[in-house]
Amino acid sequence: MRTLRMVALALGLAAAVALPAIAQKQAWRAATADELSALLPARAPVEKEHIETEMRTASGITNGHGRFIAGVILITAGYSADGKYSHYLIVQSPVKIGGLTLAAGDYVFGWERDKSGEGIVIHFHEALNGKFLGEVEAKKFQGPVRVESLRIWPPGDKPLLQVGRFAVPYELED
Repeated sequence: MRTLRMVALALGLAAAVALPAIAQKQAWRAATADELSALLPARAPVEKEHIETEMRTASGITNGHGRFIAGVILITAGYSADGKYSHYLIVQSPVKIGGLTLAAGDYVFGWERDKSGEGIVIHFHEALNGKFLGEVEAKKFQGPVRVESLRIWPPGDKPLLQVGRFAVPYELED
């Protein structure tokens, strides 16, 4: 009987530890347009410039408790970032995109076709200083999907960062 109680207690403790983590991952949802417009800047600070953003392209997720992972297209024509960066990304909770881990911060990224022509390579940089952080490979989205300039899918649906018709998986780190 005592062994049975110990096993029940151990299972209860394991559930108490695991359930909040599971609930946290499930709690992330798509951010609303109002949340995104309050979070994302109309002019993103990129290196020494403030580049206009295209708010209708904004996409992101939130945990509903003040943390977001959100991005928007940069209007880079006429700026030194033209051709180097195309997107601005705010990360308020650590995330691993492809094999690249991003801590909380502001980032910019651009992309180019991979050598095979079947995917793209996304290059991530710190927004304020342009420091190169790494690159990830995005593959052509499998199945029917609407082509979007940027979409961050909630983790419960498809934990993907979509750029055009290409996508790379992500994982929330906390």
